Parts: sequence; C-alpha cells; structure tokens
Amino acid sequence: MNSTASQTLLGTEDAAPVTVVNPKGASSFLLIGDHAGNAVPKRLKSLGLSDADLSRHIGWDIGIGELGAMLAERLDAVFVRQTYSRLVIDCNRSPSQPDLIAEVTDGTVVPGNAGLGEADRAARFAEIHTPYQGTIAAEIARRDAAGMTTVLVALHSFTPAMKGALRDQARPWHIGILHDGGDTAFADALLDVLRDEADLVVGDNEPYRMDLIDYTIPRHAYPQQRPYAEIEVRQDLLADRAGCAAWADRLARILPAAAAETSASRRNT
Repeated sequence: MNSTASQTLLGTEDAAPVTVVNPKGASSFLLIGDHAGNAVPKRLKSLGLSDADLSRHIGWDIGIGELGAMLAERLDAVFVRQTYSRLVIDCNRSPSQPDLIAEVTDGTVVPGNAGLGEADRAARFAEIHTPYQGTIAAEIARRDAAGMTTVLVALHSFTPAMKGALRDQARPWHIGILHDGGDTAFADALLDVLRDEADLVVGDNEPYRMDLIDYTIPRHAYPQQRPYAEIEVRQDLLADRAGCAAWADRLARILPAAAAETSASRRNT
C-alpha cells in the first residue's frame, strides 16, 4: 500500500489536487478550503479505510466544499479548495508537524499512513500540498499585481463532539473565529459582528486556538500584514445543502459588514 517511492502519486485517473472556484471573482475576500475534499489517490487504496470513515470529520471538513462554492457565488469571490483528504496529507500543516500525515486521528488508526518512508511522504507533499499552497500564493500575487485588496478567509468546520480521555467533549459553539499573529483587526471585527447575532454561540479561538500548528494563514497573511480570519462552523449545521445555503447567506452578509467595520475603525484612528 505504501509503495509510491518508485512512481508518482497521482495518476491520470486522479483529480487535480486543487480547484479554483470562480477564478475571475472581483471580491476582496479570498476564500480557501484546506480540508474541503476527501478524495484519496487511487494508488493509496483508500488508505485502508472505509468510505464511512473517509466521510467522517477525520477525513475532511464536512460541508466546506459546498459552503465555499455557495459563498463564492454570493460574494463574487475566488475560492481555492483542496481536493484530497486531510488524511492523505494535511495542507494546513508544515512539513515539520507530526500530524502532517496522521497515523491515528480521533482514535481511528489509518493503515495507509503507517511506516511511510521519506520518498512516500515527499511524493504526497510535492503532488498535493505544494500545488495547493502554490495556487494560493499565485492568486495573492495576481491580486497584488492588479491592485486588489485581499482579505484571506479560511473556511473550516468542526465536529460537535471530540473524543476525550473519559468521554466525548461537547462543543457548544455554532461558529468560531480563529486568529493569532499578524493583522487581527478583521478577525476582531468579525467577532464583533457575529456577537450581534442573537441566535449564535460564538467562539473566540474556539474550539481551537490558532497557533504555530496552523500553516496556511500564518504563511500567506502574517508576513505582509494581510487582514484575515479563520472561520470554523459546527459540522451539524452544514450537514445538508439547506444548512450550507443558510450559512452562505449569513456569511455573505456578515463578512462585508466586518470589513466595513474594520475600515471605519482604521479611519478613526
């Protein structure tokens, strides 16, 4: 199963590692989906997992592919999305992170990731991770050259309960906004706008805290002080098309409001 060293990983029957939705979008928002897909290259034989496992939260961010496409349409934004499962390689991790290619995740063993050699790991990085990150960088460079503003919005979703040492740990938030270094003004404004939504429980760096484990936002937003936010929506709220549409409608209203609040705050300082 783990014998990719002598051949390329992706064959002609496999999908491209990255898709750009609405590539001519004129919005300042650049949407990205690190975990939007759950495909597995044919040569990896489903990593030894069932389709049911690959469809769980361990395999991808449920609902994000659909949410991102809908939101791109509503905002006229570009959406750069990953095709392959985070279990093949996690495109939101650096090469040095131990869970870049996880052998166990949320209590599930991933047979196809056991005992990988350096050549196998390198093939996954070169053919999936690098093209994805390169596409984001190229899109930002294109926008810079055209004089466009870029607000980087990473779309993620989280499972309502994560396994703990003694029991499943419930997560009450409907949505969380993750932020850390760089220019956090937009993320702060987004939190302000979301807290005005009476029906939402909003997490500030919940259910995760953005830190050095994250790779995409720190790489593309921090160095040039680009405004950004990493959005986490609870997966049961994105379980069907209607749920994705409702959140696309809400975010299409909220993201511009947060951007306007950020601009107004900067004018007044």
